[in-house]
Amino acid sequence: MARALAPEAGPPALSRGAGTLAFVAAPGRVEAAVVLEPQMPLAAARLAFHVGANALADALTVLGPANMDVQFLWPGKLRVNQGHIGEFRLLTPDAAADDAVPEWLVIGFACRLAWRDGHEGGLAPGETALAAEGFEDVTAEAVVEAWARHLLAGMDEWQNRGPRRASEKFLARLLDHAGAKRGLDPATGALMLERDGARESLPL
Repeated sequence: MARALAPEAGPPALSRGAGTLAFVAAPGRVEAAVVLEPQMPLAAARLAFHVGANALADALTVLGPANMDVQFLWPGKLRVNQGHIGEFRLLTPDAAADDAVPEWLVIGFACRLAWRDGHEGGLAPGETALAAEGFEDVTAEAVVEAWARHLLAGMDEWQNRGPRRASEKFLARLLDHAGAKRGLDPATGALMLERDGARESLPL
């Protein structure tokens, strides 16, 4: 979905300006993506990934049962109740320089809504679906609509209050590297780790 929305990848007749949102609903699965036109260098604009991932987690928290755990594995794996249900993605122009303003970015996700009929439990260890975790009658349209609402709120917060809140929310849901001091580099979106005096940077 993200690649299909990239301006140079799709049919020229289909407008893909800033704010273009598209989604695909397949049996038991939803994919959605949105085009952004940032006004900052690519390195800093990568924080859109974390804002979008936060928005998806917030959307699922609202749509799901009370006290639902929605968490991340770096960089973009999405987990519900410790089971993998999907991924969040960022697409940038080929050969885009970190210090240059990109013409566009695309952020998007894929999420498993339900197992196909006849699926047997235990065949996919570590995997799950929203319906299996108590998301009753949640449709692809409901997930996309909720994500879009939370995405707008997150983008507004980033624009008006800076990147700190988006970073804090993302790190609070990040499962891996829990034994290290963790942070997000506001200049690049990389995950910064410090453990036993050693520092490491994991690029987005």
